[in-house]
Amino acid sequence: MTTTKRPGKTSPRIFVAGLAVLALLVLAACSSSVVREGGSRVSTPKYGATAVVKRGDNLYRIATNNGITTLDLATWNDIDPPYTIYPGQRLRLYPSDGRRTAARPAPSRSASTTKQPAPSATRPTPPPAAASSPFSWRWPTEGQIVGTYRAGDPTRQGIDIAGTGGQPVRAAAGGVVVYSGSGLVGYGELVIVKHNDEWLSAYGHNRARLVNEGQVVKAGEQIAEMGRSGAARDMLHFEIRYNGKPVDPRAYLPKR
Repeated sequence: MTTTKRPGKTSPRIFVAGLAVLALLVLAACSSSVVREGGSRVSTPKYGATAVVKRGDNLYRIATNNGITTLDLATWNDIDPPYTIYPGQRLRLYPSDGRRTAARPAPSRSASTTKQPAPSATRPTPPPAAASSPFSWRWPTEGQIVGTYRAGDPTRQGIDIAGTGGQPVRAAAGGVVVYSGSGLVGYGELVIVKHNDEWLSAYGHNRARLVNEGQVVKAGEQIAEMGRSGAARDMLHFEIRYNGKPVDPRAYLPKR
């Protein structure tokens, strides 16, 4: 079990910066990189090549071993913060738009000059439907929701549940602990549980982590104690991610 001191409130700016530099804080390793004049790092794409994540690998190590910046590797593979990768995952070592594609025939002159009828009215694009989940999600802790999810806002990628320091934080679904640490700025003492190849959940601001990486946990099993590490009050920051991207936890948790 790991306990930590309770730091003060982390500003949104620091919170976002902490996510952006995760590779330097958590995935630090010695490596070489390609450098252009002026000292800025430049990636060397390997078109058609991929790398399979092995146990013990991290995004920083794979990137630098292949002459690629960590940010480019994450971007090319649509990996969002907290930049979690898994053994067996295949990463592309080049941008998706770098693939060779057949040349498209130029449009005919008549086609290019034909005017298209203007739409009669602009219809708003409906929000995408929530992805179907195979799990019966459980609330990770008791308490009032004091922070909500907002799509596209890097400081609101989950929900915040207020409570009392030390109260149980439980796995929202069964899975394997793939991260247990405090290396992500803005999350404090953090636990991440992988439920399958598509779904994971994250539990931040804990006072203590009660599980280790690689440990199998059941739905409802206590994995941490609520705290305020990286927060101004005792609360749990809870995220659900589908294919690495945050989704609104309230779309999956039982109504209450």
